[in-house]
Amino acid sequence: MVVEIPEELLVSKPGQFFMLKSLQDAFSLRRPISIHQVNKQDRTMEFYYEVKGRGTESLADFQEGEKISLQGPLGHGFSVVKDKKVIVIGGGMGIAPMKYLLDDLKENNEVTFIAGGRNQDAIEILDFFSFQKLRAYITTDDGSVGMKGNVVTKLKDLLEQDSYDQIYVCGPHGMMIAAAETAQEKGVACEISLENRMACGVKACVGCSIQTVDGMRKVCHDGPVFDSRKIVNYDPKEKASICCGN
Repeated sequence: MVVEIPEELLVSKPGQFFMLKSLQDAFSLRRPISIHQVNKQDRTMEFYYEVKGRGTESLADFQEGEKISLQGPLGHGFSVVKDKKVIVIGGGMGIAPMKYLLDDLKENNEVTFIAGGRNQDAIEILDFFSFQKLRAYITTDDGSVGMKGNVVTKLKDLLEQDSYDQIYVCGPHGMMIAAAETAQEKGVACEISLENRMACGVKACVGCSIQTVDGMRKVCHDGPVFDSRKIVNYDPKEKASICCGN
């Protein structure tokens, strides 16, 4: 989805998100959707999402020229470093917000990108990516595209071969935890973007709270991006039953 955005809202960071809702949907809450790409010249933002329920179904029914209800940018995004060797990892739908991050990072860093999914269909979003100015690897569980295996296996290979300054990760829960543990074993800083369900997006409902080494934090406000070393026993399924953003 491409949305024309007021100029004052274009001041965003990779990893932040907007709460989106169709004006025709009187019953659903806004849905948190990460920023896929920003085009400041055209004053547009792109959002890439999976249709999973009533809220995203109503967004998918949008026609060109229709107006949308949006709130943002929200949350704490990725730390964009300079003059570093970095690895960016996206798995499945977690690939979507990494385009915005890659666009910011690759101008001033040596960037390696690892993208993975279950099969070719799971990574079709890569058709919208440019791989200029970076080194890219693709993995699929079934070997239909790229290397057969997963992104964590490739991450381990890269960390055995060379040293890196920073790792960024977004994707399924198990993949992120495995990547974060691998980064910690090698002493590499790692940021992960969590995908808890959210209802309000502005730290009011407490539904997305998680335990960190610094105490309870709200994913919508203190995240969704966190230093992986600060996360304690993260499991998004624990919050699924108490959130009202279904």
